[in-house]
Amino acid sequence: MEQRREMQGTDPVVADWAARRTRHAAAWTPTELTAAKADHVISVVLPARDEEATIGAIVGAIGRDLTGPGGLVDEILVVDSRSTDATARIAAAAGARVVRQDEVTRGLTPMDGKGDAMWAGLAASRGDLVVFLDADLRAFSSRFVTGLLGPLLTDPSVAFVKGFYHRPLTIEGHADPDGGGRVTELVARPLLNLFWPRLAGFIQPLSGECAGRREVLSRVPFVSGYGVETAMMIDLLELVGLEALAQVDLGERRHRNQSNQALGRMSAQIVLAAWSRLRRQGWVSTDAEPGRLLTQFVRDADGPAGREAQTVDVGVTERPPLASLLLPGAPGRG
Repeated sequence: MEQRREMQGTDPVVADWAARRTRHAAAWTPTELTAAKADHVISVVLPARDEEATIGAIVGAIGRDLTGPGGLVDEILVVDSRSTDATARIAAAAGARVVRQDEVTRGLTPMDGKGDAMWAGLAASRGDLVVFLDADLRAFSSRFVTGLLGPLLTDPSVAFVKGFYHRPLTIEGHADPDGGGRVTELVARPLLNLFWPRLAGFIQPLSGECAGRREVLSRVPFVSGYGVETAMMIDLLELVGLEALAQVDLGERRHRNQSNQALGRMSAQIVLAAWSRLRRQGWVSTDAEPGRLLTQFVRDADGPAGREAQTVDVGVTERPPLASLLLPGAPGRG
């Protein structure tokens, strides 16, 4: 009932979905989920670039709480996305299997960013259920894993689960308990509500914590960079429908907050990912391509008007669905 009150004024279909498909991680214990696991093989995949400060604690917690004989998780896989620090070494020491992004995608067109690392993780993992976690989480709890797996293990009609949480933000000593997720509120949510209103019930559509069935994840493309979550939500809605999607409250998420410039680059990639879907679905009739360059201004006392212009390439590309390719070493492939 609480979720229905929160969704008043929205599409009745979305409100009904939210009431039925929104759960809390506390609804399932590891013991209950292990009993429901049956013959499923479960992989936890962490795309990571220069995350030496957090990766060891995350891998260690999952290994301690959820692996071992008869455990819930069968594989912890870290995708080293061109790290220049000790991320790979620390992850391996904590018990993860580590693969290099560029080794998994060798022979394919090189791509950058989180989406490509996630695609590589799906290709290199062996689970039929795959959990994706961001590697910069602090004060990590294994409930992130059990919460995301809960709907998949207890309801065969669920194909994909998105996490949501409180995201505290501290700026100059001022703490806002829900101040995180600025790109969600300023960019992603308006886009999704306006053009894909069936996704309006997702509390944090850009959450990096998600899980799905391999057979479904292998049928959608992965957009490079930070457009991957937006594109994936849109593509999954089209592929399996809203009823096969769910969301779970994971509690609180603490991670490294990014600068406004970094959030601006992230926002541009989200817009480009959404634009490609609008064109693919017939909303955009032109064949012209949008620009790839984003100019931002940072404080510089010696620059014109005290600012320095910095221009970066924010263009996105995408890996095709994994099921459409034959990759050496991929599960079930030659």
